[in-house]
Formats: sequence, structure tokens, C-alpha cells
Amino acid sequence: MILYPSVDDLLEKVDSRYMLVMLASKRAHELDAGALPLLTKYQSVKSVGRALEEIAAGKLMIDPEEKEKL
Repeated sequence: MILYPSVDDLLEKVDSRYMLVMLASKRAHELDAGALPLLTKYQSVKSVGRALEEIAAGKLMIDPEEKEKL
């Protein structure tokens, strides 16, 4: 269960749960592969939680051109 950030806050940034899951998953893989973090401080130690925090902070969003392909 996700406590922070809340699903409601995340869905304000992303149109659907499907897109939220896809975006968080791709970013988590990037973080695991050594990508630079977008935030200076995270509450979560796991890459998926960190990806969700980046989405909630507005630092990570879906490219409109890629959105059309999904």
C-alpha cells in the first residue's frame, strides 16, 4: 500500500492509473540503472517509491508525444 505520496495526489499529475504505473515503472528502472535523482531528498528507499515522489513533486511527467503512442 502506498502511503506517501497519495494516489489522489499522483492522479492529479497523471491522467490515469495505467499511465502512472507505466511512468513509475520506467523511472524506477532508470534509477536502478544509475540515473541521476531528480530530487535532493527522498522519503522512500526503494526506486519505485522514489519514482512516485518525483511524479508527485512535478519533476517527472509523460512526454505528450509519447502519451499519444500509449
